[in-house]
Amino acid sequence: MNDLFRGQLVRLADDSPETRSKSEVRWRRDTEFHRLADSDPAGVISEKKLREMIEKWMEQGPERYGFSIRTLDADRLIGGIGLYLPQVHGRDAFVGIFIGEREFWGKGYGTDAMHLILRYAFMELNLHRVSLGVHDYNPRALRSYEKAGFRIEGRTRKDVQREGKRNSSLWMGILREEWLQMQSGGAA
Repeated sequence: MNDLFRGQLVRLADDSPETRSKSEVRWRRDTEFHRLADSDPAGVISEKKLREMIEKWMEQGPERYGFSIRTLDADRLIGGIGLYLPQVHGRDAFVGIFIGEREFWGKGYGTDAMHLILRYAFMELNLHRVSLGVHDYNPRALRSYEKAGFRIEGRTRKDVQREGKRNSSLWMGILREEWLQMQSGGAA
């Protein structure tokens, strides 16, 4: 049996709010990172406020499963990933992911982490469906999600403003049976 939290490039970890906030506050000051990861207008946040937000998120109970993303080779904290189950017994979840360290962008680390969280979602939590949203101006993320087996299910047209231009959000999903088919060598 494979290690549930260990992939080819990364492992999923449980870092303290102090550890996460030290890295995340730096990442959030990078406006390109912020624009790729969030729909909200860019802004600055203190490390203390971010730590409090992370602590609150961690305390919200059984509907949230959050992990740090760490490299296997140097055990470096490079991002985060998590599942949110709006109805715990509904067997559906939303996934969110971010790679904050630019030197790890576009090199497969996010895709590897997504493979791990999907394995966790479908094999450990017995979920039926995992969904996500992505901005249409983030083709790198779109390719990564497609590699992990997600399919585009819809589009919200021109719902996000970035640099004076309206952009759309894409909604993607993967079903348990599609993921299982991929594990047995079939296409999603």
